[in-house]
Amino acid sequence: MTTKEPAEIAQAAVATGVKKAHLRWDKVLVGGFLAGAYIAFGGLLAVAVSSGLDPKTWGSVPTLITGSVFTLGLVLVLVAGSHLATGNMLLVPIGAMQRRLNWREVVGNLTLVLIGNLAGALFVAYFLAVQSGVIGHVGAESGTSGAMTYQRLAGIASLKALHENEWQIFLRAVGCNWLVCLAVWISLAAENVADKVLGIFFPIMGFVAMGFDHVVANMFFLPAAIFAGMPGLGWGDVLHNWVFAFLGNLVGAVVFVATSYWYMYLRDEPSKERPREYT
Repeated sequence: MTTKEPAEIAQAAVATGVKKAHLRWDKVLVGGFLAGAYIAFGGLLAVAVSSGLDPKTWGSVPTLITGSVFTLGLVLVLVAGSHLATGNMLLVPIGAMQRRLNWREVVGNLTLVLIGNLAGALFVAYFLAVQSGVIGHVGAESGTSGAMTYQRLAGIASLKALHENEWQIFLRAVGCNWLVCLAVWISLAAENVADKVLGIFFPIMGFVAMGFDHVVANMFFLPAAIFAGMPGLGWGDVLHNWVFAFLGNLVGAVVFVATSYWYMYLRDEPSKERPREYT
């Protein structure tokens, strides 16, 4: 089994970030839509398989199951290919740190990817989760699968949007994207699909099981709860969560992964290219 050394991973991260930043805008949007949908698929699967497991009986097992199956989302993103904002928060800035990109390109790429991610997550939340009946709705008959999936989704949404304060959301988002970006980092070391999947599994399972906040996952969970008729949850609550989750995710990626590994492995390496200048 061949894997890259950490310094080689750093070089691969820069090359990947440069490639992503130089894609045509429409391809970035389409890839962003797909990534948002893939993360939403992971969230939908997590709700479906962990619903009906009463914590009084099962303890923390439902969170372990949720985290384990949610890994589907990042596996699809990284193996099938698409553009996820939280991963790009590592890959594109590290390209700028190595002077292969400028910061205007970083901001432009992340903006387009976020728009695409939001569209993909909302599509799955509305059509494939709620309108399809996979997720139940408020008032669903007790004991039915619809009632169980609704209650599980409502529990997740209530915790994230109604019971976490700004500081908690921010810190949980820092921890989340630190782990997500390590999953991306490890996947860059792998030379085959099986190794990528294994490298992705543990960091993603860990962040979900610990209850951390991923801005794109929350683009699925929170709107899906609104679409399912959850009382007491409004779009203001959703936006509040997204803002602090985005900021925390950005810090987790840029400070704890991109900057740290750039400093260790790339800071003293000469840049092969200079960023393009804009006039």
